[in-house]
Amino acid sequence: MSESTIWKDEKYTEVFEEELRGIERRMANDTACTIDDIKGILDHLYISEGNNWEGRGPLGDTVMAATIAAYEQFIADYRAR
Repeated sequence: MSESTIWKDEKYTEVFEEELRGIERRMANDTACTIDDIKGILDHLYISEGNNWEGRGPLGDTVMAATIAAYEQFIADYRAR
């Protein structure tokens, strides 16, 4: 792997893990938060991803991809329970 792309993988992993922990914590501690709320946030993230009119650049794209992946993973795990 190229040294110039290692930072992307590290950032992706960092953001993914932080987002997933945050979602889990929110669902555990906020009784008003439902899986539909989490799905709604994911829908908003999909829209934001498509609205790249200013250009996020490589860092922003990496953060967005990791955030979306964390929400998708949480929802998939929730459905599997």
